[in-house]
Amino acid sequence: MTIEYATRYRARSHLPAEPGVPYFVEKGMGDRAHLFGDLFTVYAGGEQTENTFNFFTCQGPKGETIPAHAHPGTYEVFYVTQGAVRVFVEDLRGEQSERLLTAGDFGFVPKGCPHAYRIERHDSLIVGVAAGPGGTFERFFESLGAPTDALGLPKEPVVPEPAAFGTVPQRYDVRFLPGHQWHTSP
Repeated sequence: MTIEYATRYRARSHLPAEPGVPYFVEKGMGDRAHLFGDLFTVYAGGEQTENTFNFFTCQGPKGETIPAHAHPGTYEVFYVTQGAVRVFVEDLRGEQSERLLTAGDFGFVPKGCPHAYRIERHDSLIVGVAAGPGGTFERFFESLGAPTDALGLPKEPVVPEPAAFGTVPQRYDVRFLPGHQWHTSP
């Protein structure tokens, strides 16, 4: 059993509101949010790590490519533990590539590189970690999406209004790239 805390983001959380507190979280019991058709679960974030890294999972069904974006000051990793996820990335020279990641595969996106992903198999699971001088962006999921206590995927996709995407960069080191075209597979 885990302890519940109150944080500046939530009335109930299994994550302590300040760094320096050891804690444990049972499977799936981190701070959860629905965004698009996915369930994001945060297990460690800025509050716990003094904004040095975050650790989260993304579980989702086969779906559409998420909007292209970049993190100007944050490195991001994708580690697929089940299913399949296609990662699209553009390096700092403008070279685009994509890779299908399946269980056990790892992908790294340096800070500043545009990227997106598409879940290719139902019930895929990504373990994500982000770190860097830009801080952490894990609260982006519940800010743009919908915080939830549910353990499963949303019954209906949570799709933010287009104007909401413009409010994110000021707080979470996420810059959306509307109209960005991937010149790899559709």
